Amino acid sequence: MKFIHIADVHLGAVPDSNMPWAMERQNEIWESFKNIITVCNREKVDLLLIAGDLFHKQPLLRELKEVNYFFSTLETAQVVIMAGNHDYIGARSNYLDFKWDEKVHMFLKDSFEAIDFVSINTTVYGFSYFTRNITEPRYDEIEPDTKSHDRINILLAHGGDEKNIPIDRKNLLGSGFDYIALGHIHKPEIISNRMAYSGSLEPIDKNEIGHRGYIIGEIDKNGEKKADIRFVKSSHREYKRISLTVDQDMTNGSLADRIKDELKKEGTQHIYQIYIEGFRDEGIHFDKEVLYPLGNILEVIDESIPDYNFDALYRENSDNMIGMFIKQIRESDMQDEINKKALYYGIEALLGARE
Repeated sequence: MKFIHIADVHLGAVPDSNMPWAMERQNEIWESFKNIITVCNREKVDLLLIAGDLFHKQPLLRELKEVNYFFSTLETAQVVIMAGNHDYIGARSNYLDFKWDEKVHMFLKDSFEAIDFVSINTTVYGFSYFTRNITEPRYDEIEPDTKSHDRINILLAHGGDEKNIPIDRKNLLGSGFDYIALGHIHKPEIISNRMAYSGSLEPIDKNEIGHRGYIIGEIDKNGEKKADIRFVKSSHREYKRISLTVDQDMTNGSLADRIKDELKKEGTQHIYQIYIEGFRDEGIHFDKEVLYPLGNILEVIDESIPDYNFDALYRENSDNMIGMFIKQIRESDMQDEINKKALYYGIEALLGARE
């Protein structure tokens, strides 16, 4: 039995909504979802497992119709969906009365159900969120019906933190399922060959650094029913962080050139946070606004420190507060790096006050 496991697609989300590329990001989430349909057909998978948060919020009727059309184009796969904490089934949710294509099977209760697929000898267990948060560890006691030892049993589950169904991983691994398709945590993680977070198809915010994609797997219907799974990266782009260490010779122009080189090397399609570190010439102030147009730069964080000549400053200010501050810091027992930063922040404030 061959399957694809996705979660946290967040259709309808608009990442980086205040940035020029926001609408592209919104469209890319839909394109990544449509790509999964293509992959399912190409790989001739039996099941498409969606472990919650297909939508960023409770879906509009037109959004459900759009998604349902793409499901209708599946050639071999049946679809199993659960609602997660973002697209939970509220009292007036469009999920409740929606007529899905015959290939689509959705958990429409907040208690465990089992959906049988006789042709592939597989049962999928799960339930949907009916509230935004569920704090009880509801997967702790779940286990499959083991009357038929050759049957493949899969759990669709969404959670893993204190607000959204805490999960005891060791306990869940021992529950007897042949595969556990997890959602909610956006970072992909293969916990074992029988349990994994697929992560989100596209990164949704700047903290989601690294690859995003889906899991494809196969479970032998005979013998040990051992799952063989792998993660496939498929996102249009990633959030990346670049740290640049500057020195006294660095200027605004040379910094811009270094950033352009880094973006070209890492990929101009990605979205970046730039961290500037090190000790710069005390007369140089980096103009961050000049750097943003160089690419898809979300943030520039300047943590560089002016490399003051503290000996000269002390000689010039030995009889005032600046000199007293330098002397006190130098006589302290702090480490050199901490000393230098403390001197910088203090001197910066004192010199600013003097101006």
